[in-house]
Amino acid sequence: MGTARKRFGSTLVSATALAVSLVLVAGCGGGDEDKARTKDGKTVISLGLFGVMGYKETDLLDRYMKENPDVTIETDVAGDEQTYYTALQTHLAAGSGLKDIQGIEIGRAKELVDTQADKFADLSKTPGLDHFLPWKQAQVTTGDGKMIGLGTDIGPMAVCYRKDLFEQAGLPTDRAEVAKLWEGDWSKYVDVGRTFKQGTKNPKVAYMDTATGLFNAMIYGEEKQFYGEDGKLIYQDNPVVKDAWNLAADAATSGLTAKLRQFQPGWDPGLANGTFATAVCPAWMLAHISEKAGPANQGKWDVAKAPKGANWGGSFLGVMEDSPVKKEAEKLVAWLTAPEQQAYIFEKLGNFPSSKTALDIPAVANGTSPYFSDAPIGQIFGDAAKEIPAKQVLGRKDGTIKDTFSLGLQLIEQGKSPDSAWKTTDERIQKLTR
Repeated sequence: MGTARKRFGSTLVSATALAVSLVLVAGCGGGDEDKARTKDGKTVISLGLFGVMGYKETDLLDRYMKENPDVTIETDVAGDEQTYYTALQTHLAAGSGLKDIQGIEIGRAKELVDTQADKFADLSKTPGLDHFLPWKQAQVTTGDGKMIGLGTDIGPMAVCYRKDLFEQAGLPTDRAEVAKLWEGDWSKYVDVGRTFKQGTKNPKVAYMDTATGLFNAMIYGEEKQFYGEDGKLIYQDNPVVKDAWNLAADAATSGLTAKLRQFQPGWDPGLANGTFATAVCPAWMLAHISEKAGPANQGKWDVAKAPKGANWGGSFLGVMEDSPVKKEAEKLVAWLTAPEQQAYIFEKLGNFPSSKTALDIPAVANGTSPYFSDAPIGQIFGDAAKEIPAKQVLGRKDGTIKDTFSLGLQLIEQGKSPDSAWKTTDERIQKLTR
């Protein structure tokens, strides 16, 4: 959601995955009747995935094949979600080259629901769907109730902060006390930044990495963001967007940001070198921070509850309508997205479950992060997930608009006035959404 993992929000990209992404662009296998079975008579189910969704990286697929010895599962993983989605669009348009199961990134969900729903099997009759968080499945459901995918992970948000830098600035370091500083209001988070700036002994250390993280957290905690329920753009007049823009711009013009962009050049060294004290962080971002900040900073980072629950990122698995093994693929998707499997992937990789049932499984509910000072991340992110509105209105170009706003806020950090940056951002969005 939306891109570490080279989604609109995720983290790890392996060299193998990047190589496979080139294969995906060239053409996907599967979907053809003569490829539906192997020579030994086993049913072959193909998966098209991106980033680190947790299936290729854990033993879940091997476990499923062991429990279902008549099934063979083949996977192609693209490291970059943009590359993956471009290839998926090509195959959808051609009506060939599709996998039996295709991953869907949250930033693409509405576009696929509106324009390609007929290419996907309807999963709304899958038994036991009430285990998902209420807003998750609504994101891939058409107006007439067709469900084109089942939820995998989500990106509930918190604030990651450097305890040592807070202490140097005269701020509390205990995560509960820190959370109280900005409880209930993102403007309080910015106010803490002003206190940090006054108290820090190192003027080269910024309070937050970027204004865009603040903007994302504010808009993704609301029911309506860029689009209305009729599919029309509302960002120009939506007070949620304007308030988020104004507060993020305030932080940028007050010298509270390191003028970086998450996952862009300079951000990773900033994590390692301690050039900023906080980052608004979805659950999936913790893996990236711990990797890039490195062993030397373990225990210096902690996680505190955000002022308000919000979600940035997440994915789904969809089954293709014309798959020659549709029923078998539907069974596999239901199993992979079941609470137990979602909890297992969280335990192994940190991808946060979209299943409300999984949130209460001990591996999730009691989950902690040794790197982040043993923060109870299962509880913190689980509570955030439960605060997210039961309905979130998505639009076809959500991901594109989010990225455009990020670029606009970066203009402010580079010295452009907020009004001028808004005008430029608005013009860009209008051109990109025609």
